[in-house]
Amino acid sequence: MDIAPHDHSVDLDTAVAFINTQELVHGEPFDHFSTTAEALDWLHDHGLIHHHAPTTERPPAPDADVVADASLRRIRKTRAALRELADATYEGRLPDRRAITEVNRTLCAREVVQLVPSADGLRLDHRHAGDPIDDALANLAEPIVRVIAAGRADRLRACASETCRWIFYDDSRTGRRRWCDMASCGNRAKAARHRARAKAQGSAS
Repeated sequence: MDIAPHDHSVDLDTAVAFINTQELVHGEPFDHFSTTAEALDWLHDHGLIHHHAPTTERPPAPDADVVADASLRRIRKTRAALRELADATYEGRLPDRRAITEVNRTLCAREVVQLVPSADGLRLDHRHAGDPIDDALANLAEPIVRVIAAGRADRLRACASETCRWIFYDDSRTGRRRWCDMASCGNRAKAARHRARAKAQGSAS
């Protein structure tokens, strides 16, 4: 298999952003991956796959829709499993065993690291072990798994806003952050508390 010098490594922010592609909008569930094309575009835009959704310039193969639907289910399944790991960590419980099985299956598709010749000797590169989508999902799962395994799982949290619940990593000094973003969810919560106090004081007077 040909090997090109490129890197599909994923940082924690990207892995968390992947989980948050299934979110709440005004308290209602919203999926940014409503189609296979949207999911593949996201993976492509984040440098995780080389090719994104097929164009309409050429007719699709007879089974293209079947393959696309299976790919979307696979992406959503891994995302849901990572969300379950994050939720279980935040809630202080054991995750669903099916989520663990799915994440372990995903990690098995990690690319193979190997030495390759270069102009000045050798360099470290990789080759894809299998399906590019599985490889992308493995790269997305790894940062989440490493945070949990490294004893920093208490910093992986869900936003305290019941109309948000975004997953975020608390990198604050005190480790007591409650909101995904103080400028949005945090300020809305402060405003709601202020209105509640004002209403209570008005009722009392």
